Amino acid sequence: MAVQNGRFCVTGAGGFVGSWVVKLLLSKNCIVHGTVREPTDDKNSHLRKLDKASENLKLFKADLLDYDSLCLAIDGCVGVFHVASPVPSGSVPNPEVELIQPAVKGTLNVLKASLEAEVKRVVYVSSVAAVTMNPTWAEGQVLDESCWSDKEYCRNTENWYCLSKTEAESEALQFAKTTGFDLVTVCPTLILGPILQLTVNASTLVLIKLLKEGKESLENRPRKIVDVRDFAEALLMAYEKPEAEGRYICMSHNVKNRDLVEKLRRLYPNYNYPKNFVEVGEDRQLSSEKLQRLGWSYRSLDDTLIDSVESYREAGLLD
Repeated sequence: MAVQNGRFCVTGAGGFVGSWVVKLLLSKNCIVHGTVREPTDDKNSHLRKLDKASENLKLFKADLLDYDSLCLAIDGCVGVFHVASPVPSGSVPNPEVELIQPAVKGTLNVLKASLEAEVKRVVYVSSVAAVTMNPTWAEGQVLDESCWSDKEYCRNTENWYCLSKTEAESEALQFAKTTGFDLVTVCPTLILGPILQLTVNASTLVLIKLLKEGKESLENRPRKIVDVRDFAEALLMAYEKPEAEGRYICMSHNVKNRDLVEKLRRLYPNYNYPKNFVEVGEDRQLSSEKLQRLGWSYRSLDDTLIDSVESYREAGLLD
């Protein structure tokens, strides 16, 4: 199912990942229907500056909980990249309303609208949050696509984002199984890389804090990283490859905070890095082998870090 010259819908088109998916599709001469909360908002102005956007990009005002608005955006498309998902920036007073309902109902609305529009395949952005949160995994066990986060454990530990992604992905796959609809889900780790959008997203903030905050001490946790550009390529591959099916974990590099900071310090010595690191428990091992068998490859961690920091500088985020 070639992407070239096709018509596609990208939900959450103005966000960090959505913007890169739009950019990649436009570079392949595709017509792109991007869903955003408000098409005239300055937050989406970066999309109009992308190559070929003036002729091939149309922005739709859509809400995941408004089925009719999704139908308008998806109509006439051969494929849908469902990227939009609520990500909490802090505490979540009402998780059912703020996170779980929009994630689950919103995803099912996208799938139903896609089924009605006779879309060939939907590629849904899930998260390793739907894979790793499970106390029963043995130490040293390599987690693959057969592994799922435990919903009750997520609920009991109030890990609402993990619960929302687990609920949404499992419901989506069940919908596809019941209806015979062609759905592929991709579960990325922490997504870094250069930003196109004007606002700071949650994963970008992780790196900015390492550069700026100068904490006295930081837990030496592992960071499982994928570059946003490699991730966008993975999503297109999940659409294009006829043999793509089910879930895919998407991770490029597994690096501990101390090593990540040392790498950044060598590249950019003048930032305010954490001073000390506290060792913590075991590391969860993940495998992207299934995705690599599809033909996916990724760039070096140095390339990701340099391009990330340069884009933050350009945007004035490190001043």
